[in-house]
Parts: sequence; structure tokens; C-alpha cells
Amino acid sequence: MMNGYSRPARTFVQVAVVVGALTMLVFGVWMRVDPAGFAVFARFPNHVHFLHDAGVFQIGIGLMMLSALVWHDVLSIVLVGFFVTNTLHAVNHAADLDLGGSPDNWWQLGLVSLLTLAGLVVHRRQLARRSRTHV
Repeated sequence: MMNGYSRPARTFVQVAVVVGALTMLVFGVWMRVDPAGFAVFARFPNHVHFLHDAGVFQIGIGLMMLSALVWHDVLSIVLVGFFVTNTLHAVNHAADLDLGGSPDNWWQLGLVSLLTLAGLVVHRRQLARRSRTHV
């Protein structure tokens, strides 16, 4: 991934990614778990569903950032990040039904998550198959 980087440059980039990812994860989880507390901190209106959604999208970004340090396949990173984010988004819509929105949104989002997961599984299997045949 960072072939050719000097050790200090590689370390600096890794630290930047981890700090950015942890920031996204901490604030994302806070928005998801305690939207009222986050709204006070950020001086936002306490719109629970909006903060739930914003939180899961930040969680997804943080997870993608961390997975980029481990996984070097961009398509896998994107599929995993979208799967996790969209699935949590579907959970938000199911949990926040009393706040409005269509009662169909959660399962429609869930179907897209299942399609994405299937795409990830096929992609990873193809990568594994290709690496076995090129050894």
C-alpha cells in the first residue's frame, strides 16, 4: 500500500488515518447512542433521526479508514464500508419508525445491504481464486 514511503512518512500517514478514523468513530457512536448529548455539545437541534443517520455515516467512514490500513483492495474496503453503513442506516429506520418516514425504508435498505454483502462475497472469492491460480 505504501511501498516506497520512508518509515517516518509511512508512520505519519498511518497516525493521521488512525486519528481521523477514531475521531469519526467516537463522534459517530456518540451521535448514534446519545443524540441529545451530542446535540448539546455541537449546538445542533436535537433531531434524533438525523443525528442517528449522521452517526452511522461517520461510523462507516471511520471503519473504511481503518480497513484501508489493513486491506489493500479498494473495492473490498468500499463494499465493507457501504455494507456496514447501510445496514446501520436500515437499523436506524427500523428503530426510528415512531419519528416518521416510510415504514418500508428499513427493509428496502436491508435488501440493498444484502445485495452489497453478496457482491463482497463474490468479489473476495474471485480475488482468492485469482491468487491461487497465479501462485
